[in-house]
Amino acid sequence: MIFLDLPAITCLWGIAQRRRRHGGGQHKKDGVYDNINWGSIRYVWGYRREMAPRVRALIAEHAGHAQVHIVRSRRAANRLVEQLA
Repeated sequence: MIFLDLPAITCLWGIAQRRRRHGGGQHKKDGVYDNINWGSIRYVWGYRREMAPRVRALIAEHAGHAQVHIVRSRRAANRLVEQLA
């Protein structure tokens, strides 16, 4: 199991890059609506502090036997993908 624990600024930068690359808005081809608002920005900014501990507790409760890889950077994520491939 892989748990991404990237810094908020990295996540927000990735969201901005994808929005610029794909134009944002409704994507009729795949049915995705790209809605970025202050609520979603606050969620991303506070994820590590508020949600990550809850997610880790749920993993420990329901999948305590699972091997968990915590990835804290894009470089580490790329290395893990290379190792798994």
